[in-house]
Amino acid sequence: MKKLLIPLLLSLSLPVFATENAILESYRITAKQENVSFKDFSAVRGQAFYNTKPFDLSCASCHTDSPKGPGKHATTGKDIMPMAPSANIERLSDPAKLEKWFRRNCNEVLKRTCTTQEKGDFMAYILSIK
Repeated sequence: MKKLLIPLLLSLSLPVFATENAILESYRITAKQENVSFKDFSAVRGQAFYNTKPFDLSCASCHTDSPKGPGKHATTGKDIMPMAPSANIERLSDPAKLEKWFRRNCNEVLKRTCTTQEKGDFMAYILSIK
């Protein structure tokens, strides 16, 4: 029974992992088109981006210092599921929802659209959290 359960559990997470990698690769292609000197995304820059408070808010303001934990919207108080896919397999698995999330949250926190570099660095950070 154990021998059957482990491959089954692994196979359930493969589509999400494949989607996350496809999203990151899509950002990588776009970043190379936008900046010929682009090398790769950085989890370190992504973590700094996550914690930077350009105005009154940062990503961590709502999603907490640990993206593995549940958060609470700073204004509405609405509960927020964990950000890290390691804690919430649904998170960041749908490219359309991810772009909607970036559009809404970048405008709210940064007062502008996020760059492809920022999105990719953010994804590299969030995906590095185990």
